[in-house]
Amino acid sequence: MPKDIVGVAGEKSTLPSWKAVKAALQSFDRAGLLGLVQDLYAVDRDNRAFLHARLGLGSDQLAPYKAIVSRWICPDLMRNQPVSISKAKKAIADYKKAIGEPAGLAELSIFYCEEAFSFVDSYAFEDERYFVGLIHMYDRAMQHVLDLPAAERHAYAERLGRLKSRARSVGWGVEDEFNSIWYEAGLGD
Repeated sequence: MPKDIVGVAGEKSTLPSWKAVKAALQSFDRAGLLGLVQDLYAVDRDNRAFLHARLGLGSDQLAPYKAIVSRWICPDLMRNQPVSISKAKKAIADYKKAIGEPAGLAELSIFYCEEAFSFVDSYAFEDERYFVGLIHMYDRAMQHVLDLPAAERHAYAERLGRLKSRARSVGWGVEDEFNSIWYEAGLGD
């Protein structure tokens, strides 16, 4: 077998870089590039969501990202679905790469928190890492809302306020952290 197919002991295996991919793409004509994008679109649901968001297609570009967040942060434990904070956060990061509209980032991060509270309420779920992730996402949501023009903040700030109120029933210091984030943002009561 050729050396480049089978690794040689002691030799580091390296994956091609974006630079190598970019160079290879230079040889494609328009039809070839469209075919490649079509294949990427067909092979993976995440690729479809990315392309729909990037190209502004569909009536609700946030829907696929919300579905992923909900699946991983608010799973159905009766169906043995696991929780995955990292996969829920990855959906928001993927949206940011695809389009990254500030209002969309605010919406997704607040939605994450709302879904987390629904999960905690439904299953009396208690997990320190889960709550730390929730606190971090609330902080991110606050930052995304503050990055919006003042005229667009009101509805999001109301939702953040409702989340702050819901934190009273959680414990684990969540309420204190939410209050701290809220007051540091200058939103008052």
